[in-house]
Amino acid sequence: MSKVYFTDLTSDSKDDNFYSRLKKLYRKAGNDLKFEDNELVALKLHFGEKGIDTFLRPIRVAPIVDSVKDSGGKPFLSDSNTLYKGSRSNAVDHHMTTQENGWVRPVIDAPVVIADGLHGNEFYSVEINGIHFDEVKIGAAFYQADHILAVSHFKGHGMTGFGGALKNLGMGCASRAGKLMQHYDVKPEVNIEECIGCGECEIWCPQDAIEVEQYAEIDHEKCIGCGECRIVCPEGAIEVEDSSSEKELQEKTAEYAYGALNGKQDKAVHFNYVMDVTPECDCPPWRKEPMVPDIGVVASNDPVALDQASFDLVKEAKGKDYKADEDKFMAAHDVDATHQLCHGEKVGLGERDYELIDINK
Repeated sequence: MSKVYFTDLTSDSKDDNFYSRLKKLYRKAGNDLKFEDNELVALKLHFGEKGIDTFLRPIRVAPIVDSVKDSGGKPFLSDSNTLYKGSRSNAVDHHMTTQENGWVRPVIDAPVVIADGLHGNEFYSVEINGIHFDEVKIGAAFYQADHILAVSHFKGHGMTGFGGALKNLGMGCASRAGKLMQHYDVKPEVNIEECIGCGECEIWCPQDAIEVEQYAEIDHEKCIGCGECRIVCPEGAIEVEDSSSEKELQEKTAEYAYGALNGKQDKAVHFNYVMDVTPECDCPPWRKEPMVPDIGVVASNDPVALDQASFDLVKEAKGKDYKADEDKFMAAHDVDATHQLCHGEKVGLGERDYELIDINK
């Protein structure tokens, strides 16, 4: 049974604040993790799309950066370019967005490296012999790093139900070509009774596969299934009719996570910040109301157990529009988000059974 370590967010002393608790969490979950001198340690992050403010803030990641340095590693902050149009689809815009969102010194003492290069085509193929993929395309910086630590904002997602460590590693470490491999079978449809013709989906489509007159129309010959139209639609008018494609997307994401951690699983610790648990991810340039109050931060060297524990904490919590012991991601998106956990366990990423340990008790 994997161990998952937890801390809540309340304290009443300068010696027991968020910074000190995160460093303690790192020590407990990492079992006093040490690196060889100057080993390169990638902190896999989502820097936040321009215009959103619920992404994981740099000041909250700083204790992990300092802990890696204390352990002998050389940390850098990294993500790969997005498949959709936005403020992070090439390395130049991506860097500009990281700076505008505060990922700079002295707020956080580590450089930003865009993992898959200027246009998202710098990657290595990693053999995994999975169910869907024989090999996966991982951003060059993640492949070349000695270690990867997934530092994730745990929240909802319109296509996978929720996004945690597995999605952060699987979708986030993939090059643009790798993202396409994962999304290819997803084909969204427009509910014309709900569509208001606002044009947001047309703006965000990376393939110009959508035209809006009275309502949106999707050209499935051009569509690559990235699903961003569904995420950015303010009315929820874009749906995925074939639920099997959503399950396959979760499976493919888990296999990519396995590929991203290939050879690096034994010397890593991952973190999920169960805070600002919004229904959608950090890609749309706006925010929705969190589903539950802030809960805390969990950490483990097992990303499957980590996501399972995070899911359970959110499920147990009571929100403004959600009941305690309710699968809030199913309620929000009609997606069984636990399928990714099942597949992650199946491919050998970790186990769903865990022991939750409160480091403050």
